[in-house]
Amino acid sequence: MVTQGLIFTLVIVAVIIKSAIHILKEWERGVVLTLGRLSPRPRGPGLRFILPFIQTLTRVDQRIITMDVPGQDVITRDNVSVKVSAVLYYRVLDPNRAVTRVENYHYATSQLAQTTMRSVCGQAELDELLSNREEMNRKIQEILDGQTEPWGIKVSLVELKHIDLPQEMQRAMARQAEAERERRSKIIQAEGEFQAADKLTQAAAIMSTQSISVHLRYLETLRQIATENHSTVLFPLPMELLNTFKKIGNTEQ
Repeated sequence: MVTQGLIFTLVIVAVIIKSAIHILKEWERGVVLTLGRLSPRPRGPGLRFILPFIQTLTRVDQRIITMDVPGQDVITRDNVSVKVSAVLYYRVLDPNRAVTRVENYHYATSQLAQTTMRSVCGQAELDELLSNREEMNRKIQEILDGQTEPWGIKVSLVELKHIDLPQEMQRAMARQAEAERERRSKIIQAEGEFQAADKLTQAAAIMSTQSISVHLRYLETLRQIATENHSTVLFPLPMELLNTFKKIGNTEQ
């Protein structure tokens, strides 16, 4: 009986000692309540002792926490139904407030992020939501940071991950993109033809002032045709060309 009583006593003492000793890691802080009252300062990392049955210690991780915000059904301002998901980065700045101001700060932040994302994305049109994600991220981050500040939480970054569109909307956007590419192609082609016509007009104006240039161009064209087709081509020789050569001969004499 004495041995059993001693073993029982040792077990009780070991349990008490274990509950009194806490080792906090570098990124952890311990929020201590003494008979239900909050201690002014959280305990830092290292070996910490608390009074069993009188004090309780709650560990708080002060590293940056990455939270996936699940996809939310959103109706944009132009009445398009989309599903939006995001990722949220936050950390606990004040462990005491994170424990005492809200029951579960992780769950509360998650729920607040979902409702805020639905509200902000619902105020934007679809084109704005797709093309201006940085502005959407900034708005959501500012709202969340302001609302979680009383809890001792700092929201540092919000990033929209996926914006899922209905199938019919995806097909409509694909047709729109194809039409836009065709429009740009036609504009580029028209600009090229305009520039070519302008250059031809300038060349014609220059050649009209010097008749010899027209004849030289004519001979160059004949040479190219004969070279490329490897055939004999008969062209009538313009009298103007003969007159030109005749004038050149008279000048040399």
